[in-house]
Amino acid sequence: MFKPLKARQMTTPCNLHVAQSQSVNGALQKKYVLAENPRINVNFSTYGGTEMIASGVYSVINTAKVVTWFRPDITSSCRIERLSDGAMFEILGEPEDVEERHQILSFTVKRLKGGV
Repeated sequence: MFKPLKARQMTTPCNLHVAQSQSVNGALQKKYVLAENPRINVNFSTYGGTEMIASGVYSVINTAKVVTWFRPDITSSCRIERLSDGAMFEILGEPEDVEERHQILSFTVKRLKGGV
């Protein structure tokens, strides 16, 4: 069975949160709730974050590369919560189905301020 190098050890436990939208006074509000089967194990690699210079100000954005088993309910509108410290991350871009085999997902996440 095919198994990429990054998928050999998925030891970081996380919870998957999916977005639910509802209309409140005519405005669409997004709320995140635990998925039906929330527990996922991932390979979580931070590489020190992403460096950025905006308007002459240097900053480091907390990003990470995540590799996990394929699940069709993991989309760009989801968030993951790292269970070791409760940190919340939003998925950047569309998750990649590695080699389109429906076995491994790879995506980049960005840490949310305040954890929520």
